[in-house]
Amino acid sequence: MKKHLFFLLAVVAFISCNIRRNDKVVDDAVKQSADAMQHTTMVQVIDSVYNFGKVREGEKVTFNFRFKNIGGNPLVITSTSASCGCTVPEKPEKPVLPGETGFIKVVFNSQGRTGHNEKNITVLANTNPEFPLLVLTGDVTGAK
Repeated sequence: MKKHLFFLLAVVAFISCNIRRNDKVVDDAVKQSADAMQHTTMVQVIDSVYNFGKVREGEKVTFNFRFKNIGGNPLVITSTSASCGCTVPEKPEKPVLPGETGFIKVVFNSQGRTGHNEKNITVLANTNPEFPLLVLTGDVTGAK
């Protein structure tokens, strides 16, 4: 009985230490993002609109929207989101240093999206003025 109790206490102690460590990792990431947001920079969007033309239903369209950090601080993108679940944007994991060009990869799944499509991608970053809206547009024809 004492062995089981000792084992149980050891497991609880180990888990509580690990939880504190995970909280510290999350807190550090939040602090870094908050610090970056206090130091704004400027962005020049090279590609703000992409017209993929016509694709057949079911095809996936991939495009990399380009932008350049024209400010004096690292550009940190905290999140990207699309106006529809059929469009998935991927932000750069590392800050884009002054003078460097970065990319936001967007994948549009045309399944069930016949007709004209216009998808907006919102980017939250430490830019002033705000990061402009990105637009992916084109037409999806029925599958043959």
